[in-house]
Amino acid sequence: MRFLLFVLLFLSFAYSLGLVLANNTEVGVNLLFSQAPTMNLGLLLILCLILGIIIGILLSLLIFRVLQNKWEISRLQKANANLQEQLNQANVVIDRQASAPTVDEAVYGRSIDMQDNTDTHINEGGTLSKRKRD
Repeated sequence: MRFLLFVLLFLSFAYSLGLVLANNTEVGVNLLFSQAPTMNLGLLLILCLILGIIIGILLSLLIFRVLQNKWEISRLQKANANLQEQLNQANVVIDRQASAPTVDEAVYGRSIDMQDNTDTHINEGGTLSKRKRD
């Protein structure tokens, strides 16, 4: 990998040197609000190329960051919707279990609350009687 990087750097340096040598005319640069001194056309091309590469890399990183954030937001929204569905299903199960009859209700046919409000006593005659608690 380092060898490939070295070769690419060498080729770009050789291309830049060739550009400067091939375009050796002096050119004045008008920057709209100011005038740059005259410079070699090859050097101006290299500066513009480097500036364009740097601006392109910065913009691509910015755009990639924005896209990465959008992907993360959509992934989190899907996960949130999935968890909300699981919560709804759990609430349905809890409601079903809360409204289901208890074992005492299923066996004896009445609620525990009614059973707690009555006491069973044995009278002196040996018979069972129920009376309501106060």
